[in-house]
Amino acid sequence: MAKNIKKWWPIFVLPTMGAFLIGFVVPFILGVGLSFCEFTTVKDAKFVGLTNYVKAFSDQTFMHSFEFTSAFAIVTLILINVIAFALAMALTKELKGTNILRTVFFMPNLIGGIVLGYIWQLIFAGILSQYNMALNLDSRLGFIGLVILVCWQQIGYMMIIYIAGLQSIPSDVLEASEIDGASGKTQLFKVTIPMMMPSITICTFLSITNGFKLFDQNLALTGGEPAKASEMMALNIFNTFYGRVGYEGVGQAKAVIFFVIVVLIGMIQTKVTRDKEVQQ
Repeated sequence: MAKNIKKWWPIFVLPTMGAFLIGFVVPFILGVGLSFCEFTTVKDAKFVGLTNYVKAFSDQTFMHSFEFTSAFAIVTLILINVIAFALAMALTKELKGTNILRTVFFMPNLIGGIVLGYIWQLIFAGILSQYNMALNLDSRLGFIGLVILVCWQQIGYMMIIYIAGLQSIPSDVLEASEIDGASGKTQLFKVTIPMMMPSITICTFLSITNGFKLFDQNLALTGGEPAKASEMMALNIFNTFYGRVGYEGVGQAKAVIFFVIVVLIGMIQTKVTRDKEVQQ
């Protein structure tokens, strides 16, 4: 087997590696380079140093989008994981219809984000119009609407991961805790959750990075209205790059800053949760 792997691995690895280099690595390197340039097309780029980064950090709409996105990511991180974990606990019990319920909760994840955004826009418009309110007139309503939409879409997916984690816990460990007289609460916090840390690491990582990277739902549901008050970072970058003439370099600089922020947050979150895995 090892001999065959050594012989044939280039056939399987090289095409994928080539596609990764062409589709991600090379454009990423070019993008970082363009963030230090003023340009309208790639061929007329003119080096301007850190000017684009200075403009990016001086842009109040960008800083507001960072605050709005951070608050959104924290709220959805908590809600998605708490509800998904609770559903996973409920649907791993020996009850009738659990497979059907798992499918029902997972189905929203199969719908594209832009489609979900427009569907929920119609739903919220129909409800809020009864009270003379609208998502695009109040950033707080826009924030709540985005939270509801994203939770509805992602809870089912995280639930499946938690179910897999719960089912991997050895039954003899749970039985031993019951014999030792552990209450349900004690068993949950001292046995179940510690042994679920690998699943928690995955779900929290996906939740927080997805929260920061959200774009299509934001574009479809609120469009950043009113007056960019509900504009998240990805949408702000898009609007800067494509919506402001002469600001392509600034938009590219914002994209690099955005990448660094998401990577740092993902690394910190993974480090924190994986340390707890080791301690267990």
